[in-house]
Amino acid sequence: MKKSAIIYCENQFGSMDGKTANGLIRDPGNYVITAVIDSTKHGQDAGSYLDNKFNGIPICKDLEEAVLYSTETPDDFILGIAPADAFLKMAERKVIIQAMEAGMNIINPLQEFLTDDDEMMSYARQYGVTIHDIRKPKPKKEWTLFTGEILNITTPIITVLGTDGACGKRTTAKVLEKGLIDRGYKTAFIATGQTGLIQGASYGFAMDAFPLQYLIGELEREILRANNTEQPDIIIVEGQGALSHPAYASSCAILKGARPHAVILQHPPKRKVLGDFPFVQMPDVKDEISLIEHYGNTKVIAITLNHENMTDEEVIATINEYEKTYRLPVTDVLKTGSEKVIESIIDFFPSLKKAVVS
Repeated sequence: MKKSAIIYCENQFGSMDGKTANGLIRDPGNYVITAVIDSTKHGQDAGSYLDNKFNGIPICKDLEEAVLYSTETPDDFILGIAPADAFLKMAERKVIIQAMEAGMNIINPLQEFLTDDDEMMSYARQYGVTIHDIRKPKPKKEWTLFTGEILNITTPIITVLGTDGACGKRTTAKVLEKGLIDRGYKTAFIATGQTGLIQGASYGFAMDAFPLQYLIGELEREILRANNTEQPDIIIVEGQGALSHPAYASSCAILKGARPHAVILQHPPKRKVLGDFPFVQMPDVKDEISLIEHYGNTKVIAITLNHENMTDEEVIATINEYEKTYRLPVTDVLKTGSEKVIESIIDFFPSLKKAVVS
């Protein structure tokens, strides 16, 4: 049975730093979302604001209104923000305490672990609720180094990498997963970030909060576990950051730990500088493709776009331009669908053609 939740995303809903909330509105996974809190978009419908698709989830001005719009007090209060500094402000701490007082469990995706916060844990005990730090690593004695077993996997493995952080890699990966399932394929999705884990992914961990030395081995183990348990036709690994990004190393670990046979490249054409690092220019798409293919000994087989700040006409024009320039299938999975990319995946892997026949 799905749990109910309110998402807190003050002043960030629909933005890059609101990506956790955005992802849960598009695909709530194991949740029923009853309301979003963002006073700057108060009174609007969350689906309409995000994608021009009405979904009946109200954007509320505060916690009191969000609870009022819910049929009953939701099970969980989800922090839907993902700020670059990853730490809570006083106003955010206050609303978390109010949510606990109202009887909601706290789902925290930040790198500031509330289970290590004496004040927060005291309130949790007082109000009889739980706190779940999504990014908190498991005990060190359970960490795993790379074994090389993944080199023996014959199941197709793909990942969606990007030219920047927070540019839609997980969203595209989930849309592709759904499209492949609709075609009759059995998939295994490997979450590598907080949103996928909150949605209820059975496999994965939050890579960007894990010690670097063990990232590769931990990802390898999750893929091996998914492959052995699910016996899937294809494994889809959520991407993180960008291989060329000067501040993030997660894409390196994904290419080493997942050993993807093919890569989809996600790119926001209108971004001129990196999202959280405005002093760094966005990489060139051709350069990113070359870097990925050389570093990962893999093949980029399609490009997917993030349409932020683009009109529908600009999306179509960019698709046509990129297809001529890069000689790859190009789409925006939220605007123009995923069929082209799914076809490129099936064409690339002979075993998927056989799976369709069988």
